[in-house]
Amino acid sequence: MGESYWLQEQVPPLRSPRLDDPIDVAIVGAGVTGCSCALTLARGGLRVRVYEARTVASGASGRNGGFALRGGAPPYDSARSQLGVERARLLWAFTERALARMAELAGDAFRPEGSLRLAADAGERSELEAEFAALREDGFGAEWLDDLPSPLAGRFFGAIRHPPDGALQPARWVRRLAAHAADAGVEIREHSRVEDVDELPAERVVVATDGYGADLLPELAQTVTAVRGQVIVTEPLPERLFPCPHYSRGGYDYWHQPPDRRLVLGGRRDTELDAEFTAEEATTPQIQSALESFARELVGFEPAVEARWAGIWGRTRDEYPVVGPLPGQDRVWVATGYSGHGNVLGFACGELVGRALLGDPQPELGLFDPSRLL
Repeated sequence: MGESYWLQEQVPPLRSPRLDDPIDVAIVGAGVTGCSCALTLARGGLRVRVYEARTVASGASGRNGGFALRGGAPPYDSARSQLGVERARLLWAFTERALARMAELAGDAFRPEGSLRLAADAGERSELEAEFAALREDGFGAEWLDDLPSPLAGRFFGAIRHPPDGALQPARWVRRLAAHAADAGVEIREHSRVEDVDELPAERVVVATDGYGADLLPELAQTVTAVRGQVIVTEPLPERLFPCPHYSRGGYDYWHQPPDRRLVLGGRRDTELDAEFTAEEATTPQIQSALESFARELVGFEPAVEARWAGIWGRTRDEYPVVGPLPGQDRVWVATGYSGHGNVLGFACGELVGRALLGDPQPELGLFDPSRLL
């Protein structure tokens, strides 16, 4: 029961070329960021090798709730206060463009159905109203919902619909991205753990491990905190009540139903919050029980749980990623710390690093400069 539902999907073995040493760029981590970066670099003509300790998408990229959301971890009005209006607008537009490219590459692994951010109480409704006003003021698409369908009606105090968002089968998406990269000439070495980046036979190194990289780079241990997220998947429900991503209580509750009508439900970290700041990829009875109770509250009966798992993601102090060269050196770059929003930001930041290493740095890179935290 500890295996991700997404990773249970059977796929043909990944086939990639074998490259002679030395190579131009070595990437550590075959999740969404590493595969995105590798594809960008290979299409730019560089010789690229990806090292993965387990298999493609086996970390957070295949062990999350399957949400594809624009923006970053803080809501848009908070981002405007933290970053300034122009930089917040730059970040949101950056992720909306990434969502459009994901739709082109992902095929049936991505469903552009929008998302609902729901107010669990009057206080959260005020927070949603502030974000909605900021989004509309700056020209971003958003819809306010007071009349919610069953079974949301009477339980939640309004919602914002974010039209560009969608749902993912995240492992299928990242495996597909890896296949695109392999077709472009990238060598992907699964079951190849990297112990020392200095030993990699490459001119440049990109560490793309989100919450898993603290043992590899001491600098990341100071900057990125490992956080555990837990998810359950139920038996198919009689109806598809939640076709798009739903989330509430500041992201502590999140759920949706893929086309097979199973309920994918995660969160409840605040049940035992201190214990979830860990890199241990294991479920706990307390949070699993809380997730089961929430599933019962949502659908009105106790559905059977068919899969349960945990995944590790990386959180930074300001909840924005760290992306770019490590301060004081040009050889080692990082792209990590997505603070729970890695499905879209991870893809976008992989491309961002790839373009920079090809000599085409984009303005968004300045949003995530590692030197602000290191």
